[in-house]
Amino acid sequence: MRRVLIVEDEVLIGMVLEDILDMLGCTVVGNATSFDEASSLLDSLGATGFDVAILDVNLGADPVYPLADRIAVLGLPIIFATGSHPDTLPDRFATCGVLEKPYAFAAVETAIDGLAIAA
Repeated sequence: MRRVLIVEDEVLIGMVLEDILDMLGCTVVGNATSFDEASSLLDSLGATGFDVAILDVNLGADPVYPLADRIAVLGLPIIFATGSHPDTLPDRFATCGVLEKPYAFAAVETAIDGLAIAA
């Protein structure tokens, strides 16, 4: 069972993603709606508290990239969620998964199944 950290500033959209992940047999270990909340959650979970992070690219006016950098240092996979064109991601995240919003079950399933992490 994969443990997923969600960072999504739109509460209802985050709830939809939680439901999809639950249907896929994943466990959501946290759902942060702001950069500060996500940073605190990452501090409390550490490198062993989750298997993958799904990060909304924009948290209000704050880009999520500093948080993504912290997760990348831990060696954990990241899936970015965006309503914009996926080519706008910084080059250092070129190998990360990308989900387009609004979330679709099949797209989330493909992104999660494509990860090279222990189930």
